[in-house]
Amino acid sequence: MLEMIRSGNRKSLARAISYVENEVPGYDRMLAAIPSNDHTKIIGITGPPGAGKSTLVDALIGVLAGQGKKVGVLCVDPSSPFNFGALLGDRIRMSEWYNHPGVYIRSLATRGSLGGLHPRIIEITELMKAADFDYIIVETVGVGQSEVEIVGLADVTVVVVVPEAGDEVQTMKAGLMEIADIFVVNKADRPGADLFVKNLRLMLAPVFSTHQYEIPVVKTIASEKEGVDQLFEKIIEFLQHPVQASKKPWLLTERAWFLIQQYKMKELDKDKLKLAVEAGLQEGHFNLYRFVQSWL
Repeated sequence: MLEMIRSGNRKSLARAISYVENEVPGYDRMLAAIPSNDHTKIIGITGPPGAGKSTLVDALIGVLAGQGKKVGVLCVDPSSPFNFGALLGDRIRMSEWYNHPGVYIRSLATRGSLGGLHPRIIEITELMKAADFDYIIVETVGVGQSEVEIVGLADVTVVVVVPEAGDEVQTMKAGLMEIADIFVVNKADRPGADLFVKNLRLMLAPVFSTHQYEIPVVKTIASEKEGVDQLFEKIIEFLQHPVQASKKPWLLTERAWFLIQQYKMKELDKDKLKLAVEAGLQEGHFNLYRFVQSWL
């Protein structure tokens, strides 16, 4: 299957991703056989809901495809907290690329994960890196302050904000200052966009003094495909900057930490845990800390 994926067979890739998503026995052996790949770069697109991330990704695919690049896109959609189903609405916004030979789009549901990503996103991304893509774009769910997992996954993290999404202090509160390699102010044709960009740059000024890399702020109107070429230029600049090379050990550490954490938690069954909680509540005098200690 890996050989077929490496040769560009998209059906095999789709099937392999489903194996990983559903933890089909043997999927971990397949992942362990994936060869090293420093060629394919992961572009993370994140930001609050309604910022126009999907429209921006659609426009960015157009720029990459126009240069003859092969692009893999992972769109993560929010799941219902009750049945873990998802709308997968990003498929609607990117419909023009479905039959393009150089573009592969896969929608994933968060399945209850709080960080804006799929719980198997690292494995799925590594699997896609085994294919013949030049770039992989990962678009996260807009979940606000907890959406910082993307920084441990992507080679370059693009944070999308809009002028009317609150003041710049909200941007800082959301932790986006720490995770952004590039800021995009989308819907820049709206009132107050220039002032928002100016204030954002002023707020980033102290960050520049402690970073090796000056975080750029790019204005775009994704629905009109404006500013997207400039965004791609900034992405290339960052990927070629020495700071990106120094970021790699940290990125791999984050991914390794996350995977080890998952394997350690594998023995825990949430349904059994729920039954034990219910039994504890019936007994009365339920103490959460004492209950957790009994499971460690």
